[in-house]
Amino acid sequence: MSGQILVVDDEPGIRELLSEILTDEGYDISLAENAGAARSLRHKARPDLVLLDIWMPDTDGITLLKEWAGNGQLTMPVVMMSGHGTIDTAVEATRLGAADFLEKPIALHKLLSTIKRVLKPGEARAQPSMSLAGLGRGALIQHLKEQLSRIANLKTPVLLLAEPGSGARICARFLQPANSNWVELDDTSRLVDAPLDLLQQARDGVLYIPEVANLGKLAQKGLALALERAEKYNVRVVCVSSDDLSRCAAEGEFDSRLYYALGALTIRVPSLREHREDIPDIAAYMLAQLVEANQLPPRRFGTAALNALRNADWPGNLPQLDNIVHTLLMTADADEISAEAVQHALRPLAPRASPPAAVEVAIELPLREARDAFERSYFERLIALEDGNMSRVAEHAGVERTHLYRKLKQLGIKPGKKVDP
Repeated sequence: MSGQILVVDDEPGIRELLSEILTDEGYDISLAENAGAARSLRHKARPDLVLLDIWMPDTDGITLLKEWAGNGQLTMPVVMMSGHGTIDTAVEATRLGAADFLEKPIALHKLLSTIKRVLKPGEARAQPSMSLAGLGRGALIQHLKEQLSRIANLKTPVLLLAEPGSGARICARFLQPANSNWVELDDTSRLVDAPLDLLQQARDGVLYIPEVANLGKLAQKGLALALERAEKYNVRVVCVSSDDLSRCAAEGEFDSRLYYALGALTIRVPSLREHREDIPDIAAYMLAQLVEANQLPPRRFGTAALNALRNADWPGNLPQLDNIVHTLLMTADADEISAEAVQHALRPLAPRASPPAAVEVAIELPLREARDAFERSYFERLIALEDGNMSRVAEHAGVERTHLYRKLKQLGIKPGKKVDP
């Protein structure tokens, strides 16, 4: 065995016992008697795993977990420990990002099997993903967090209304029960051919349907069947739409009964430009995650740089911001990232000066066909403009790459193919 484990517990006997056991198993052990010592050791050693006691004299483990999750430092698995734990405490910890929960007295086989499962020696540390804690602390995001917390333990289907890249997947992940299945629909034909197989795969977990408005009629029927049978499989269905489903239903593009079934519990996820006050915190969170995950020298944003990020337009929302933060980190020539560096990184994303080309509207076509024709023309021109670079196409269009590829497939356009305008 190998790996660095930080044990955080205020009881000396437990620290010593865990240290002896885990050292014998071949792990490199660091010990902290409270949250203050844990902060310091976690910063210096960057452990591969933290065993964190919930009840400590200075700061409780849940609060410390929230702190790490909120500032981008939860780049390692954390297993919570408590002799007074409850199911509610365990659920809260795992929703905040804990990998698991152990109740004291901890059985040796349970301890070792849990560590083996969450810590995979020899493998590269995975890039951390954004969590709900990283979306900010502004009024809109606080309201979003409160809504999600209220419905977290329900099994009711959820419809998330969100622009691509706004954080819908992050919200859906928050609703996923600890250590449960996650199935994301990446091929709509699976809803047509075998919707119940999807439920079987997602049993006791979440079935995530991105861009539900793009489903064809047969796929909509499959989704309706999945909703009817979801309770039998103990599956929560979470759907996302960046389109107005009520309009789609009114125009006959989306089954009205399916819309009403989904719309019974609807939560709107704000776009990045709607909570600009959170952009400095989000950017700092992303920067800290990248520094920790890639073992890079610490960097920070200057105040002027954070203001420049806050005032920029972000049509691509979180993925676009993450891309810029990554660029700034990799190209920074000083510990503090300047406003000039931010402006330089944003320049390629600035709107082009040339006026938009006139678009001919095919009014003789039904609305759906006319919209498809417009979107086909739009993406063909955009692909040509960006020389087939699909990253720039996605950023220009303000959509996630996965949504872009689904849209191009739906329109019959081969990704990356240059088309003469």
